[in-house]
Amino acid sequence: MEQPSSPLDRELPSSFQGNSTHREFYEENRWQKLGRKLKEEPLIPLGCAITCWAFYGATTSIRSGNSYRAQQMFRLRLYGQAFTIAAMVAGSFYYNSDRILRKEYDALMQERRAQEKREAWIRELEARDAEETDWRQKMAKVTEKREEEARARRAREEEKEREGGPIAKAVKKLREGVQ
Repeated sequence: MEQPSSPLDRELPSSFQGNSTHREFYEENRWQKLGRKLKEEPLIPLGCAITCWAFYGATTSIRSGNSYRAQQMFRLRLYGQAFTIAAMVAGSFYYNSDRILRKEYDALMQERRAQEKREAWIRELEARDAEETDWRQKMAKVTEKREEEARARRAREEEKEREGGPIAKAVKKLREGVQ
């Protein structure tokens, strides 16, 4: 049966592929990171397990009154802790270059996310600016139409004043008729 490959074993995605593949390849959640760390340095959890087992054994030996077994378990706990520390130091030397590359990658990904966020913000501002420009143009057209209607209304009122109202027309006819 074929084991699933870790994210580091896969080939690098093409720059022409979508972002989802790229993020799936590099970004990992906590459980994936824990699994990767356990695969990279399996001796550290082993040393921790030995230490815990020895501590539990010492505790049960003390409760049962077996001091010789308790002393052996405390020594085993000490050896387990020394083994864990030795595994950590050896692993840090062995995986140092990988950790440096991983930190560089994390910094680049953080910078890329910041750049994407900045670009998204700029797109949002441009969209808002375009909406505001459209709104101002529409408002200018509405204002212009209202002003045109107001001018037409004033022109009609001036025409009515020149012609006069119905009373003024009747008085005008009377004057013309008298003459």
